[in-house]
Amino acid sequence: MRTIVDWTVTIAVACAIVLGLEAEVAKPYRIPSSSMEPTLHCARPAAWCTSRFNDRVIANRLAYRFGEPQRGQIVVFEAPRAADHQCGQGGTYIKRLIGLPGDVVTESDGIVSVNGRTLSEPYVELGNRDHQSGQWRVPNGRYFFMGDNRTHSCDSRDWGSVPRADLVGPVLVKYWPP
Repeated sequence: MRTIVDWTVTIAVACAIVLGLEAEVAKPYRIPSSSMEPTLHCARPAAWCTSRFNDRVIANRLAYRFGEPQRGQIVVFEAPRAADHQCGQGGTYIKRLIGLPGDVVTESDGIVSVNGRTLSEPYVELGNRDHQSGQWRVPNGRYFFMGDNRTHSCDSRDWGSVPRADLVGPVLVKYWPP
């Protein structure tokens, strides 16, 4: 009987720790679309996906409680309602942070500038640049996101900026496939 109680308590404590960590510290996500190709992969046969498996990442849910989001981070966030209408899918998105509060983001024939300075984007392959042009001012308390695969990304250019409260956290690590 004592062994059964020991195992029951051990399993219950382990489950509580795992669930607590997932809820408050680090949460796993999978890459559902090609918008971050080739940095993060989605699985074929989905459109424009290049891998056999969806990449899986862990987001650091504590990072933005103690620090500020940084340009260039890959961030997990809850998409605005307009994303559901513009992209046909709402929910949780994973994109690269391009514009911080107060920034002016400009895209001219696929080249992105922030506050008049061309952004160095080695993570965007030449074939993944689109030929869009536009200018967006990022309001205070909000953030501007774009996918690395610009030709197949529905992002802030389409549905606007994201409030700070909707940021889950930056991607900490890709854990699958190994």
